[in-house]
Amino acid sequence: MGEKLGSNHMQPLVMMSSFPPRLCGIGTFAEEALEFIHKAIPDRPIAVVTHTDCVDGTHSEYALHPVIDMSRADWHVPVAEKLHELNPYAVHIEHEYGLYNYVDEHGNGDFNAGFLKLLDAIRDLPVIIEPHTVHGRMFPEELEFIQRVAERCNVLLFKCDYQKWRLEWVLAQQSAPIPQNITIVPHGARPDRRYDPYRIDQIKEELGLGDLIGKRLAGLVGWIQNNKRWDIATNVWPEVAELIKIQTGEEWCLFAAGAMRDPNHLQDFEYYVSELRRLEEAGLARFYEFIPRGERYYKVMALCDFVILPTLDETQSGTLARIIALNKPYITTAPLEGLTAQTVESEGGLLFTNRETLKRRILRLATNEELRWHLGEKLKRYLNTRVSWHLIAQKYVKCYELARESCREKVIVRCPSEFSSDGSAQCALPMDSVV
Repeated sequence: MGEKLGSNHMQPLVMMSSFPPRLCGIGTFAEEALEFIHKAIPDRPIAVVTHTDCVDGTHSEYALHPVIDMSRADWHVPVAEKLHELNPYAVHIEHEYGLYNYVDEHGNGDFNAGFLKLLDAIRDLPVIIEPHTVHGRMFPEELEFIQRVAERCNVLLFKCDYQKWRLEWVLAQQSAPIPQNITIVPHGARPDRRYDPYRIDQIKEELGLGDLIGKRLAGLVGWIQNNKRWDIATNVWPEVAELIKIQTGEEWCLFAAGAMRDPNHLQDFEYYVSELRRLEEAGLARFYEFIPRGERYYKVMALCDFVILPTLDETQSGTLARIIALNKPYITTAPLEGLTAQTVESEGGLLFTNRETLKRRILRLATNEELRWHLGEKLKRYLNTRVSWHLIAQKYVKCYELARESCREKVIVRCPSEFSSDGSAQCALPMDSVV
Protein backbone atom coordinates (compact mmCIF):
# COMPACT_ATOMS: atom_id res chain seq x y z
CA MET A 1 0.00 0.00 0.00
CA GLY A 2 3.02 2.25 0.50
CA GLU A 3 2.76 5.34 2.65
CA LYS A 4 -0.27 7.54 2.12
CA LEU A 5 -0.69 8.08 -1.61
CA GLY A 6 1.16 11.15 -2.85
CA SER A 7 3.02 11.68 0.44
CA ASN A 8 6.42 10.81 1.86
CA HIS A 9 5.14 11.13 5.40
CA MET A 10 6.18 8.22 7.62
CA GLN A 11 2.87 6.97 9.01
CA PRO A 12 2.90 5.59 12.55
CA LEU A 13 2.07 2.06 13.55
CA VAL A 14 -0.78 2.41 16.04
CA MET A 15 -1.37 -0.16 18.74
CA MET A 16 -4.61 -0.07 20.72
CA SER A 17 -4.27 -1.68 24.14
CA SER A 18 -4.42 -1.20 27.92
CA PHE A 19 -0.86 0.08 28.05
CA PRO A 20 0.69 1.51 30.16
CA PRO A 21 0.56 0.97 33.22
CA ARG A 22 -2.45 -1.22 34.02
CA LEU A 23 -1.68 -4.34 36.02
CA CYS A 24 -3.19 -6.62 33.43
CA GLY A 25 -1.86 -9.37 31.23
CA ILE A 26 -2.78 -7.52 28.03
CA GLY A 27 -0.86 -4.42 29.08
CA THR A 28 2.19 -6.52 29.93
CA PHE A 29 1.88 -8.39 26.63
CA ALA A 30 1.66 -5.12 24.69
CA GLU A 31 4.71 -3.76 26.47
CA GLU A 32 6.89 -6.64 25.29
CA ALA A 33 5.30 -6.86 21.84
CA LEU A 34 5.93 -3.17 21.17
CA GLU A 35 9.55 -3.46 22.26
CA PHE A 36 10.25 -6.07 19.60
CA ILE A 37 7.98 -4.57 16.94
CA HIS A 38 9.99 -1.37 17.36
CA LYS A 39 13.20 -3.36 16.82
CA ALA A 40 11.72 -4.91 13.67
CA ILE A 41 10.72 -1.51 12.20
CA PRO A 42 13.05 0.92 14.02
CA ASP A 43 12.48 3.86 11.68
CA ARG A 44 8.71 3.84 11.95
CA PRO A 45 7.07 5.92 14.70
CA ILE A 46 4.76 4.07 17.08
CA ALA A 47 1.65 5.49 18.70
CA VAL A 48 -0.47 3.86 21.39
CA VAL A 49 -4.19 4.52 21.73
CA THR A 50 -5.03 3.52 25.25
CA HIS A 51 -7.45 3.92 28.14
CA THR A 52 -7.78 7.19 30.00
CA ASP A 53 -6.23 5.67 33.15
CA CYS A 54 -3.20 4.24 31.32
CA VAL A 55 -0.61 7.01 31.38
CA ASP A 56 2.50 7.09 33.54
CA GLY A 57 5.02 8.78 31.26
CA THR A 58 7.55 5.95 31.43
CA HIS A 59 7.32 5.07 27.75
CA SER A 60 8.25 8.34 26.09
CA GLU A 61 9.47 6.47 22.98
CA TYR A 62 5.82 5.95 22.04
CA ALA A 63 3.25 8.67 21.45
CA LEU A 64 0.51 7.91 23.98
CA HIS A 65 -3.11 8.86 23.31
CA PRO A 66 -5.32 8.04 26.34
CA VAL A 67 -8.73 8.44 24.70
CA ILE A 68 -10.53 5.18 25.51
CA ASP A 69 -13.03 6.25 28.18
CA MET A 70 -15.12 3.23 29.11
CA SER A 71 -17.35 5.32 31.38
CA ARG A 72 -19.22 6.60 28.31
CA ALA A 73 -21.43 4.52 26.04
CA ASP A 74 -20.07 6.23 22.91
CA TRP A 75 -16.41 5.74 23.87
CA HIS A 76 -15.75 4.45 20.34
CA VAL A 77 -16.51 7.80 18.71
CA PRO A 78 -13.45 9.76 19.96
CA VAL A 79 -11.31 6.65 19.48
CA ALA A 80 -12.28 6.39 15.81
CA GLU A 81 -11.62 10.12 15.40
CA LYS A 82 -8.19 9.77 16.97
CA LEU A 83 -7.28 6.77 14.81
CA HIS A 84 -8.19 8.68 11.64
CA GLU A 85 -6.30 11.74 12.88
CA LEU A 86 -3.16 9.65 13.38
CA ASN A 87 -3.27 8.51 9.73
CA PRO A 88 -1.86 5.08 10.66
CA TYR A 89 0.39 2.77 8.70
CA ALA A 90 -1.68 0.04 10.36
CA VAL A 91 -3.84 -0.35 13.46
CA HIS A 92 -2.93 -3.31 15.68
CA ILE A 93 -5.65 -3.92 18.28
CA GLU A 94 -5.08 -6.09 21.35
CA HIS A 95 -8.49 -7.43 22.33
CA GLU A 96 -9.84 -8.79 25.58
CA TYR A 97 -13.57 -8.64 26.26
CA GLY A 98 -13.16 -6.72 29.51
CA LEU A 99 -11.10 -3.95 27.90
CA TYR A 100 -13.91 -2.72 25.66
CA ASN A 101 -17.06 -3.70 27.54
CA TYR A 102 -19.22 -0.70 28.42
CA VAL A 103 -21.18 -1.22 31.64
CA ASP A 104 -24.16 1.03 32.30
CA GLU A 105 -25.40 2.45 35.61
CA HIS A 106 -27.43 -0.72 36.20
CA GLY A 107 -24.40 -2.97 35.84
CA ASN A 108 -25.35 -4.28 32.40
CA GLY A 109 -22.56 -4.79 29.90
CA ASP A 110 -22.90 -4.34 26.14
CA PHE A 111 -20.78 -7.40 25.24
CA ASN A 112 -18.41 -5.24 23.18
CA ALA A 113 -21.12 -3.70 20.99
CA GLY A 114 -19.16 -0.46 21.09
CA PHE A 115 -16.06 -2.28 19.88
CA LEU A 116 -17.94 -3.48 16.80
CA LYS A 117 -19.13 0.09 16.17
CA LEU A 118 -15.51 1.21 16.35
CA LEU A 119 -14.55 -1.35 13.70
CA ASP A 120 -17.39 -0.14 11.48
CA ALA A 121 -16.08 3.41 11.80
CA ILE A 122 -12.50 2.53 10.82
CA ARG A 123 -13.14 0.14 7.94
CA ASP A 124 -11.12 2.41 5.67
CA LEU A 125 -7.99 1.75 7.77
CA PRO A 126 -5.76 -1.37 7.69
CA VAL A 127 -6.74 -3.18 10.89
CA ILE A 128 -5.21 -6.22 12.55
CA ILE A 129 -6.97 -7.63 15.63
CA GLU A 130 -5.31 -9.94 18.13
CA PRO A 131 -7.92 -11.45 20.50
CA HIS A 132 -6.52 -12.96 23.68
CA THR A 133 -9.57 -15.06 24.56
CA VAL A 134 -10.68 -17.49 21.86
CA HIS A 135 -11.99 -20.63 23.50
CA GLY A 136 -12.23 -23.87 21.56
CA ARG A 137 -15.84 -24.30 22.65
CA MET A 138 -17.37 -20.86 22.41
CA PHE A 139 -20.64 -19.68 23.81
CA PRO A 140 -23.04 -18.69 21.00
CA GLU A 141 -22.49 -14.99 21.68
CA GLU A 142 -18.70 -15.49 21.55
CA LEU A 143 -18.97 -17.30 18.23
CA GLU A 144 -21.12 -14.56 16.76
CA PHE A 145 -18.73 -11.90 18.06
CA ILE A 146 -15.69 -13.52 16.44
CA GLN A 147 -17.58 -13.80 13.14
CA ARG A 148 -18.51 -10.14 13.25
CA VAL A 149 -14.97 -9.08 14.16
CA ALA A 150 -13.53 -11.14 11.30
CA GLU A 151 -15.88 -9.40 8.87
CA ARG A 152 -14.71 -5.98 10.06
CA CYS A 153 -10.92 -6.34 10.09
CA ASN A 154 -8.32 -7.16 7.46
CA VAL A 155 -6.39 -9.78 9.43
CA LEU A 156 -7.49 -11.65 12.55
CA LEU A 157 -4.71 -13.24 14.60
CA PHE A 158 -5.25 -16.40 16.64
CA LYS A 159 -2.56 -17.75 18.95
CA CYS A 160 -3.00 -21.49 18.35
CA ASP A 161 -3.95 -23.67 15.39
CA TYR A 162 -6.69 -25.49 17.31
CA GLN A 163 -8.60 -22.22 17.69
CA LYS A 164 -8.83 -21.80 13.94
CA TRP A 165 -9.69 -25.34 12.92
CA ARG A 166 -12.20 -25.69 15.75
CA LEU A 167 -13.93 -22.49 14.59
CA GLU A 168 -13.97 -23.73 11.00
CA TRP A 169 -15.49 -27.05 12.07
CA VAL A 170 -18.21 -25.43 14.21
CA LEU A 171 -19.21 -22.98 11.47
CA ALA A 172 -19.23 -25.77 8.88
CA GLN A 173 -21.72 -27.72 11.03
CA GLN A 174 -23.99 -24.67 10.96
CA SER A 175 -23.51 -24.11 7.22
CA ALA A 176 -22.28 -20.65 8.18
CA PRO A 177 -19.65 -18.63 6.27
CA ILE A 178 -16.12 -19.41 7.44
CA PRO A 179 -13.81 -16.39 7.90
CA GLN A 180 -10.85 -16.62 5.53
CA ASN A 181 -8.67 -13.91 7.06
CA ILE A 182 -7.54 -15.75 10.21
CA THR A 183 -3.87 -16.64 10.61
CA ILE A 184 -1.81 -17.99 13.50
CA VAL A 185 0.74 -15.87 15.34
CA PRO A 186 1.78 -17.50 18.64
CA HIS A 187 2.31 -15.72 21.94
CA GLY A 188 5.84 -14.33 21.86
CA ALA A 189 8.55 -15.11 24.40
CA ARG A 190 11.73 -13.17 25.15
CA PRO A 191 14.98 -14.64 23.80
CA ASP A 192 17.18 -12.51 26.08
CA ARG A 193 16.29 -13.52 29.64
CA ARG A 194 18.21 -16.76 30.09
CA TYR A 195 20.42 -16.31 33.15
CA ASP A 196 23.72 -18.09 33.67
CA PRO A 197 23.23 -20.80 36.35
CA TYR A 198 26.16 -19.29 38.23
CA ARG A 199 24.17 -16.05 38.65
CA ILE A 200 21.24 -17.65 40.46
CA ASP A 201 22.69 -17.26 43.96
CA GLN A 202 23.51 -13.64 43.15
CA ILE A 203 19.91 -13.05 42.04
CA LYS A 204 18.62 -14.63 45.24
CA GLU A 205 20.71 -12.18 47.25
CA GLU A 206 19.54 -9.28 45.07
CA LEU A 207 15.88 -10.16 45.70
CA GLY A 208 16.38 -10.56 49.44
CA LEU A 209 16.11 -14.34 49.24
CA GLY A 210 19.59 -15.26 50.37
CA ASP A 211 18.18 -17.86 52.74
CA LEU A 212 17.14 -19.88 49.68
CA ILE A 213 20.71 -20.26 48.41
CA GLY A 214 21.52 -23.92 47.92
CA LYS A 215 17.88 -25.02 48.00
CA ARG A 216 15.96 -26.74 45.24
CA LEU A 217 12.84 -24.77 44.31
CA ALA A 218 9.58 -25.83 42.69
CA GLY A 219 7.95 -22.59 41.59
CA LEU A 220 4.44 -21.16 41.63
CA VAL A 221 4.91 -17.78 39.96
CA GLY A 222 2.57 -15.11 38.61
CA TRP A 223 -0.67 -13.32 39.38
CA ILE A 224 -2.64 -14.91 42.19
CA GLN A 225 -6.22 -15.41 41.01
CA ASN A 226 -8.93 -17.95 41.74
CA ASN A 227 -8.59 -19.52 38.28
CA LYS A 228 -4.86 -20.15 38.89
CA ARG A 229 -5.69 -22.60 41.70
CA TRP A 230 -2.46 -22.47 43.67
CA ASP A 231 -4.24 -24.54 46.30
CA ILE A 232 -3.96 -27.56 44.00
CA ALA A 233 -0.19 -27.45 44.44
CA THR A 234 -0.13 -26.53 48.14
CA ASN A 235 -2.51 -29.41 48.86
CA VAL A 236 -0.21 -32.11 47.48
CA TRP A 237 3.12 -30.55 48.40
CA PRO A 238 3.69 -31.98 51.92
CA GLU A 239 3.20 -35.54 50.69
CA VAL A 240 5.33 -35.03 47.56
CA ALA A 241 8.12 -33.24 49.43
CA GLU A 242 8.40 -36.21 51.79
CA LEU A 243 8.56 -38.67 48.87
CA ILE A 244 11.24 -36.56 47.17
CA LYS A 245 13.35 -36.61 50.32
CA ILE A 246 12.97 -40.37 50.69
CA GLN A 247 14.04 -40.98 47.09
CA THR A 248 16.83 -38.39 46.76
CA GLY A 249 17.71 -37.14 50.21
CA GLU A 250 17.04 -33.58 48.98
CA GLU A 251 14.78 -31.10 50.75
CA TRP A 252 12.78 -29.18 48.17
CA CYS A 253 10.96 -25.90 48.82
CA LEU A 254 7.70 -24.78 47.22
CA PHE A 255 8.59 -21.24 46.14
CA ALA A 256 5.36 -19.28 45.61
CA ALA A 257 5.83 -15.75 44.25
CA GLY A 258 3.30 -13.23 43.00
CA ALA A 259 0.56 -10.81 43.98
CA MET A 260 -3.19 -10.36 43.79
CA ARG A 261 -4.40 -8.40 40.76
CA ASP A 262 -8.20 -8.48 41.00
CA PRO A 263 -9.80 -7.33 44.29
CA ASN A 264 -12.68 -9.71 43.55
CA HIS A 265 -10.26 -12.57 44.22
CA LEU A 266 -9.32 -11.36 47.72
CA GLN A 267 -10.94 -14.31 49.49
CA ASP A 268 -9.09 -16.83 47.33
CA PHE A 269 -5.83 -14.88 47.66
CA GLU A 270 -6.08 -14.92 51.43
CA TYR A 271 -6.81 -18.64 51.42
CA TYR A 272 -3.88 -19.47 49.13
CA VAL A 273 -1.49 -17.35 51.22
CA SER A 274 -2.73 -18.89 54.49
CA GLU A 275 -1.96 -22.33 53.10
CA LEU A 276 1.50 -21.17 52.07
CA ARG A 277 2.14 -19.67 55.51
CA ARG A 278 1.22 -23.02 57.03
CA LEU A 279 3.75 -24.73 54.79
CA GLU A 280 6.33 -22.06 55.61
CA GLU A 281 5.98 -22.81 59.31
CA ALA A 282 6.71 -26.45 58.51
CA GLY A 283 9.81 -25.46 56.53
CA LEU A 284 8.30 -26.67 53.24
CA ALA A 285 7.54 -23.43 51.37
CA ARG A 286 8.37 -19.77 50.93
CA PHE A 287 5.97 -17.01 49.90
CA TYR A 288 7.45 -13.98 48.13
CA GLU A 289 5.07 -11.16 47.25
CA PHE A 290 5.96 -9.05 44.20
CA ILE A 291 4.29 -7.50 41.15
CA PRO A 292 4.79 -9.94 38.23
CA ARG A 293 6.00 -7.46 35.67
CA GLY A 294 9.25 -6.41 34.03
CA GLU A 295 12.68 -7.94 34.56
CA ARG A 296 11.95 -8.87 38.18
CA TYR A 297 9.32 -11.32 36.91
CA TYR A 298 12.02 -13.14 34.93
CA LYS A 299 14.52 -13.07 37.78
CA VAL A 300 12.01 -14.61 40.17
CA MET A 301 11.16 -17.31 37.63
CA ALA A 302 14.88 -17.96 37.07
CA LEU A 303 15.28 -19.16 40.66
CA CYS A 304 13.03 -22.18 40.08
CA ASP A 305 14.32 -25.62 39.11
CA PHE A 306 10.91 -26.20 37.53
CA VAL A 307 7.54 -24.45 37.57
CA ILE A 308 4.06 -25.68 38.44
CA LEU A 309 1.34 -23.88 36.46
CA PRO A 310 -2.06 -25.07 37.68
CA THR A 311 -4.99 -23.21 36.17
CA LEU A 312 -8.63 -23.80 35.28
CA ASP A 313 -9.33 -21.29 32.51
CA GLU A 314 -6.62 -20.12 30.13
CA THR A 315 -6.40 -19.93 26.38
CA GLN A 316 -2.86 -18.56 26.38
CA SER A 317 -0.64 -17.65 29.27
CA GLY A 318 1.87 -14.87 29.83
CA THR A 319 3.26 -17.00 32.64
CA LEU A 320 3.94 -19.82 30.20
CA ALA A 321 5.66 -17.36 27.84
CA ARG A 322 8.08 -16.52 30.63
CA ILE A 323 8.61 -20.18 31.46
CA ILE A 324 9.51 -20.75 27.80
CA ALA A 325 11.76 -17.68 27.75
CA LEU A 326 13.77 -19.12 30.65
CA ASN A 327 13.67 -22.70 29.32
CA LYS A 328 12.20 -23.92 32.62
CA PRO A 329 10.66 -27.39 32.63
CA TYR A 330 7.09 -27.16 33.87
CA ILE A 331 3.90 -28.95 34.81
CA THR A 332 0.49 -27.65 33.76
CA THR A 333 -3.16 -28.61 33.62
CA ALA A 334 -4.63 -30.68 30.78
CA PRO A 335 -6.70 -30.65 28.73
CA LEU A 336 -6.63 -26.86 28.73
CA GLU A 337 -6.58 -25.20 25.34
CA GLY A 338 -3.49 -23.07 24.68
CA LEU A 339 -1.49 -24.46 27.59
CA THR A 340 -1.92 -28.03 26.36
CA ALA A 341 -1.31 -26.99 22.74
CA GLN A 342 2.01 -25.32 23.52
CA THR A 343 3.08 -28.17 25.79
CA VAL A 344 2.47 -30.66 22.98
CA GLU A 345 4.19 -28.44 20.40
CA SER A 346 7.24 -27.63 22.51
CA GLU A 347 7.56 -31.04 24.24
CA GLY A 348 9.03 -29.04 27.11
CA GLY A 349 6.49 -29.69 29.85
CA LEU A 350 4.46 -32.37 31.60
CA LEU A 351 0.67 -32.46 31.87
CA PHE A 352 -1.52 -33.42 34.81
CA THR A 353 -5.24 -34.12 35.01
CA ASN A 354 -5.94 -34.75 38.71
CA ARG A 355 -4.35 -34.83 42.15
CA GLU A 356 -2.60 -38.15 41.61
CA THR A 357 -1.07 -37.25 38.24
CA LEU A 358 0.09 -33.89 39.64
CA LYS A 359 1.89 -35.70 42.47
CA ARG A 360 3.53 -38.08 40.01
CA ARG A 361 4.65 -35.28 37.69
CA ILE A 362 6.17 -33.25 40.53
CA LEU A 363 7.94 -36.31 41.88
CA ARG A 364 9.23 -37.20 38.42
CA LEU A 365 10.71 -33.77 37.75
CA ALA A 366 12.16 -33.32 41.24
CA THR A 367 13.92 -36.68 41.20
CA ASN A 368 15.25 -36.60 37.63
CA GLU A 369 17.72 -33.82 36.86
CA GLU A 370 18.42 -35.31 33.43
CA LEU A 371 14.73 -35.02 32.53
CA ARG A 372 14.70 -31.40 33.68
CA TRP A 373 17.67 -30.68 31.43
CA HIS A 374 16.07 -32.54 28.51
CA LEU A 375 12.80 -30.60 28.77
CA GLY A 376 14.71 -27.33 29.10
CA GLU A 377 16.56 -28.06 25.86
CA LYS A 378 13.24 -28.75 24.13
CA LEU A 379 11.95 -25.35 25.29
CA LYS A 380 15.15 -23.66 24.13
CA ARG A 381 14.64 -25.08 20.64
CA TYR A 382 10.95 -24.12 20.64
CA LEU A 383 11.83 -20.59 21.69
CA ASN A 384 14.54 -20.15 19.09
CA THR A 385 12.59 -21.61 16.17
CA ARG A 386 8.95 -20.83 16.89
CA VAL A 387 8.02 -18.19 19.49
CA SER A 388 10.95 -15.81 19.95
CA TRP A 389 9.63 -12.25 19.97
CA HIS A 390 12.04 -11.51 17.10
CA LEU A 391 10.20 -14.05 14.95
CA ILE A 392 6.75 -12.97 16.13
CA ALA A 393 7.48 -9.31 15.43
CA GLN A 394 8.41 -10.18 11.84
CA LYS A 395 5.10 -12.02 11.48
CA TYR A 396 3.28 -8.92 12.71
CA VAL A 397 5.06 -6.75 10.15
CA LYS A 398 4.03 -9.09 7.33
CA CYS A 399 0.44 -8.97 8.61
CA TYR A 400 0.54 -5.17 8.55
CA GLU A 401 1.60 -5.24 4.92
CA LEU A 402 -1.15 -7.72 4.08
CA ALA A 403 -3.73 -5.55 5.81
CA ARG A 404 -2.54 -2.49 3.88
CA GLU A 405 -2.67 -4.37 0.59
CA SER A 406 -6.15 -5.63 1.42
CA CYS A 407 -7.26 -2.07 2.17
CA ARG A 408 -5.81 -0.64 -1.02
CA GLU A 409 -7.01 -3.36 -3.37
CA LYS A 410 -10.27 -3.90 -1.49
CA VAL A 411 -9.77 -7.66 -1.44
CA ILE A 412 -10.09 -10.18 1.36
CA VAL A 413 -6.99 -11.72 2.86
CA ARG A 414 -7.45 -15.47 2.37
CA CYS A 415 -5.43 -17.77 4.61
CA PRO A 416 -5.16 -21.50 3.92
CA SER A 417 -6.96 -23.84 6.29
CA GLU A 418 -4.76 -26.05 8.46
CA PHE A 419 -7.02 -29.00 7.67
CA SER A 420 -8.24 -28.15 4.19
CA SER A 421 -9.91 -31.27 2.79
CA ASP A 422 -8.47 -30.89 -0.71
CA GLY A 423 -5.36 -28.88 0.12
CA SER A 424 -6.35 -26.30 -2.47
CA ALA A 425 -6.98 -23.26 -0.25
CA GLN A 426 -6.22 -20.08 -2.15
CA CYS A 427 -4.94 -16.76 -0.88
CA ALA A 428 -5.97 -13.49 -2.43
CA LEU A 429 -2.64 -12.32 -1.00
CA PRO A 430 0.52 -14.30 -0.12
CA MET A 431 -0.63 -15.11 3.40
CA ASP A 432 1.33 -18.37 3.59
CA SER A 433 4.44 -16.22 3.83
CA VAL A 434 3.25 -15.23 7.28
CA VAL A 435 2.72 -18.70 8.63
